[in-house]
Amino acid sequence: MLKNLLKKTVALAAHKSAKAYLAAVCFIESIFFPIPPDVMIIPMTIAKTKDWIKIASTATIGSVVGGCTGYAIGLFFYKEIGIPIFEFYGFEGFAAFKDQVSIGKGFWAWVILLVIAGFTPVPFKLLTISSGFIHFNFFVFIIVSTLTRGSRFFLLAGAIRFFGKKIIPYVEKRSAKILIILTILLFLGFYIAYLIYNNYEYFLN
Repeated sequence: MLKNLLKKTVALAAHKSAKAYLAAVCFIESIFFPIPPDVMIIPMTIAKTKDWIKIASTATIGSVVGGCTGYAIGLFFYKEIGIPIFEFYGFEGFAAFKDQVSIGKGFWAWVILLVIAGFTPVPFKLLTISSGFIHFNFFVFIIVSTLTRGSRFFLLAGAIRFFGKKIIPYVEKRSAKILIILTILLFLGFYIAYLIYNNYEYFLN
C-alpha cells in the first residue's frame, strides 16, 4: 500500500497543477500524510530546473502552514484529532513531553528535536502536533520550522538545479532503486522517531 501511495505521489509531479499539488502534499505531510514531499520536489525540479526556487518556496510555505495547522490541532484538538493520528503511527504517548519542556534544558531539547524532524526523514507531523499540545513557544516553532524545512527543500532543489545534467540520466535509469531508497529513508525516519519516543527522558535531561 505504501509503495502504491509513493508512486501516486510521484505521479502528481508531472501534473499541470504540480505546484498546487506539491503545496497540498507538504501541507498534509506536516499533519498526517506519511510520504515526504521530496518525492515530488525531485522530479518537478528535474523537469523544470529554472523553477527550482519557486518549487522550494512552495514546498516550504506549504509545509510551514501545515505545521501551524498541526500545532493548532495539538493545542485545541489533541484528544479528538491528535491522539488518533499518533495511534495510527504507533506513537500515542509521544506528547508525554508536556510536563518536562520548560525554559531550561527541556526547551532547547525540544528545539533540537524540531530541527531533527524538520531537516531529516523523521516524521515532522509528530513534532508539529506535540508542539501545540505542550504549548511550545509558537514564534520559535515557526522560525525553526521555516529554517529547517526551507533549508532542506532549497538544498534539495538547488542541488538538482546545479547538478541536474549529471543527475537526470542517473534518475531515469535507476528510478525504481531511488523509489526503494526513499521508502527505506521513510521507514528509517519512523524508526528514529520510535527511538526518541522511547527515550524522551534522555533528551530532556
